[in-house]
Amino acid sequence: MNVQPHFERIAERISDAPPQRRRWLVVGIVVALAVVALLGWRLLHSAPPPAPVELPHISVFIPGRQATTSTITATGSLAARRELPVGVAGEGGRIAQVMVDPGDWVGAGQVLALIDRSVQSEQANQLSAQVRAAQADADLAEAQLERAQKLVSRGFISKADIDQKTATRDAARARVSVARAQLGEVHARIGQLVVRAPAGGLVLERNTDPGQVVGNGTAPLFRLAKGGEMELRAQVAEQDMAKLRVGMPATVTPIGASRSFTGSIWLLSPTIDRTTRQGQARIALKYDPALRPGGFASGRIVSGDMRAPILPESAIQTDDHGSFVLLVDSKGTVIRRIVTTGPVTDRGIPVLTGLNGNEQVVLSAGAFLNPGEQVIPERVHPGRD
Repeated sequence: MNVQPHFERIAERISDAPPQRRRWLVVGIVVALAVVALLGWRLLHSAPPPAPVELPHISVFIPGRQATTSTITATGSLAARRELPVGVAGEGGRIAQVMVDPGDWVGAGQVLALIDRSVQSEQANQLSAQVRAAQADADLAEAQLERAQKLVSRGFISKADIDQKTATRDAARARVSVARAQLGEVHARIGQLVVRAPAGGLVLERNTDPGQVVGNGTAPLFRLAKGGEMELRAQVAEQDMAKLRVGMPATVTPIGASRSFTGSIWLLSPTIDRTTRQGQARIALKYDPALRPGGFASGRIVSGDMRAPILPESAIQTDDHGSFVLLVDSKGTVIRRIVTTGPVTDRGIPVLTGLNGNEQVVLSAGAFLNPGEQVIPERVHPGRD
């Protein structure tokens, strides 16, 4: 539409109007144009009405409670259940011969090493001669006393002579006893120069070689595992120590091993370490070459049976604060719940604390949800085709 004639007519009217009225006409036209421009701007920039929000559909399931075995996982070092250090009992000397090596089995009293005893053997020979000399003196004194007693009745020997000869015989007998005691002492010292196993078991360490001079202050020459029995000295968290009892079964897996070994708790530490807040459970194990003392191993201790919710791994998430799951309440709101989990089983992960089993648990979309969001829950049954 051509608006130019209209503007020409408006301009003629303004030019024909008196000056005062002309001024008011101009102001009115300007105001009208401004109002029209403002209305046009608002119409151009007004937003369309928001579209309705579509809530996401989320798979949830109700886990319930299932029977499961409660286990406690711990780690520690392998060691001999009864380690026997074997050292020098006597004055020591130079090692003359070593009879065993690490890995050998020995019986109780078996000779492990011999210490040179040449000096002690000479002392024994000397004392043995002294015993024989003292015995000869004692025999002579005994014969003289017997002859004197036969002469008393004939009046050739006085009672005082008999008493003196009796004292002489007794002194000779005492000298024999002293000499024999000294000889026995030397033989005992010689016996201590033979290093023997205090009990049957497995030789773990050999710390000596022929020619080494050893004595009372020397470190143990050998270390034995009594009966070859081993153990895992497992470090257990303070809160789990209260759940353990002597006799509970356990499975031990050495680091890098392809198989596990069965055992049971035979001793529980009566104290808790103040720094680590851990106690020690000692798990007895039978001998096996794969169980090497000093090695690292993990243990799973069966602490009892229980009923608990069991979730698939996809339903459980972790962050700096620990493990948690996402739930959907009756209003469709996402809720975060902190949980404590047990060891992974072939059926899933048992939840020890945090769930009663009646909640709607988000199955696998937890990483894309935030607490407080609204969703539409769709119930599924994990593990069913």
